[in-house]
Amino acid sequence: MYRFFKRTFDIFVSFFGLIILSPILAITAIAIKIDSKGPVIFKQKRLGKSGKEFNIFKFRSMCVGAEKTGSGVYSGKGDARVTKVGRFIRATSIDELPQLVNILKGDMSIIGPRPPLTYHPWPLDDYSEEQLHMFDVRPGVTGWAQINGRKDVEWNKRIELNVWYTRNISFVLDFKIFFISIFKVLKNADNENTTETAAKAQAEKKETVNK
Repeated sequence: MYRFFKRTFDIFVSFFGLIILSPILAITAIAIKIDSKGPVIFKQKRLGKSGKEFNIFKFRSMCVGAEKTGSGVYSGKGDARVTKVGRFIRATSIDELPQLVNILKGDMSIIGPRPPLTYHPWPLDDYSEEQLHMFDVRPGVTGWAQINGRKDVEWNKRIELNVWYTRNISFVLDFKIFFISIFKVLKNADNENTTETAAKAQAEKKETVNK
């Protein structure tokens, strides 16, 4: 019953969110275009519900082709690939606002596990049977792992937190995640990848594949 309500709520919030936030979306798009060459929207393949691939939308915060240079998928403190406007929209999480379109389309939910890349931390086939349960629900803009460490948490632990969420999903839990997420955004807490987290992700991949 709640899952039906959750989808209805997602549609309502994403639709009116796009309307209410349209001035911010427009200003951000113009600022990105003025600040650096390239598209305003960054599209990237992610894994969604049932492991289905979809294109996630974000405001572009890095220079074009950034993933092929530097530290790849990770962007840590002082990353030169991040544009001037990009630093601001990342710090305020404005870069995530285009995902309201993903929610409206049905690719995502407001609350749920963050959708991983198709190849990182590892391909879908390398997830264990237990870990695959994180794909039982639509991925979210924010989730249980995000309010419990976000980018400071090792990947195995992030996935463990995501699986716990899928098994304990409820209105009260989503309500808690939503408001704690707002608090963390205002504090800009746990919003940078660390070299340690990045290195451990690669080690965890090898460990999982060998199980």
